[in-house]
Amino acid sequence: MQLSDLIKIEDYLWKIPKSFHGDMRTAARVYATEEMLEAILGDRSLEQIINVATLPGIVGDALAMPDVHEGYGFPVGGVAAFDVDKGIISPGGIGYDINCGVRMLRSSTNYEEIKDNLESLGYALFREIPSGVGKGGAIRLSPEELNKVLVDGAKQVVKMGFGTEEDLEFIESNGRLENANPEHVSGRAKQRGSDQVGTLGAGNHFTEVQRVSRIFDQEEAKRLGIFEGQVTVLIHTGSRGLGHQIATDYIRKMMKVMPKYGISVPDRELACAPFSSPEGQEYFDAMAAGANFAWANREVITFHVRNAWTNALGRGGDELKLVYDVAHNLAKLEKHVVDGKERDVVVHRKGATRAFPNQPVLIPGSMGTASYLLVGQEGSMQQSFGSTCHGAGRRMSRTKARKAVSGYELKQELAKRGITIMAGSIKGLAEEAPMAYKDVHNVVDVVHDAGIAKKVAELKPVVVVKG
Repeated sequence: MQLSDLIKIEDYLWKIPKSFHGDMRTAARVYATEEMLEAILGDRSLEQIINVATLPGIVGDALAMPDVHEGYGFPVGGVAAFDVDKGIISPGGIGYDINCGVRMLRSSTNYEEIKDNLESLGYALFREIPSGVGKGGAIRLSPEELNKVLVDGAKQVVKMGFGTEEDLEFIESNGRLENANPEHVSGRAKQRGSDQVGTLGAGNHFTEVQRVSRIFDQEEAKRLGIFEGQVTVLIHTGSRGLGHQIATDYIRKMMKVMPKYGISVPDRELACAPFSSPEGQEYFDAMAAGANFAWANREVITFHVRNAWTNALGRGGDELKLVYDVAHNLAKLEKHVVDGKERDVVVHRKGATRAFPNQPVLIPGSMGTASYLLVGQEGSMQQSFGSTCHGAGRRMSRTKARKAVSGYELKQELAKRGITIMAGSIKGLAEEAPMAYKDVHNVVDVVHDAGIAKKVAELKPVVVVKG
């Protein structure tokens, strides 16, 4: 595909017509500037969104957000909706890290009050929150306890003393999807997750202390309890090994059953089943259980963050209030207007964030740059099935990043900029270098200009804890 193959609709919006490929059942739309598109065309992400447009039962256009990059099956930054009766569900449209998401905590503290204690806070966070590939924590759930977490999500760990009832009010779906069924989660997945509630993992997951560096919308900031100079905390992680195993199990299962339903796909990574089929419903219920696990995980990490806050700063951890917790790897049953008619659809968001009107939206940037707090706009319901981007989006593979930058030098460079880094792996640190990601400011400007989500505040990192 070349830039000339796309039809420019706006400075930030492009279309791939249905006629581009004979198997496309619908068009695809790409939210990006021309400069971004030149980088996007360097990988398979647009080929992948075209493949998504060929899937049975798709309604409306297949969508690529401005942070789009090549993924498994769907591109990361891909959104698509499927009819509940005629459409499919695809694990590759949700991702291996089911309900990877972002949670924002706000304090009543100004940065100037604690700037001399940031290193102590960083060490406290690093001690409190277990991190690393496959790393478990101090909390080991019995089979019965784990099943309760899979059913009730964040609500269950609050009952166990790891959080507050107030927190649940500020979590997408209140931290629980009702259709979760632990019976459809394999023993291997449960085994992998039994000691991982309250753990960060590795890769691009982090806990980050930030200061509010700029306010764009004073009214919305006040509504959300945000002020300039305020100290906030962002938590980014998901369902860990449990979610990964659920995806692995059902991708294998769907590869086997597609012939039974007469489904063929242009890429085996798009393995799927009819949403209404037994296999489709089993995966949907297992995915919901994985999502609930992820919300429980972020709730327990919040408990650890509050403890670290108290231990390092001598301040009550209960001053850290939840602004919002939003998922960016999920399929959800929703009602949307398509071609003038309201329809029941299953919306796949793969590396994409729900952005319903007035809902807080959290867009983390690359390490050492900035993150954003936005709110969803009515335009998201009209354009993107209530969805927006989920981050800056990679522009460089992990391998290339490791070759391009030294983790030690990066840590020193960030320290000079006033950013304290706590990382369990110097190699992993290099993989997450800012140069490996797109410019988050440009990405956020696209969704703001498109009327999908509007900017409320910019957040600059002061302490970063990586796996």
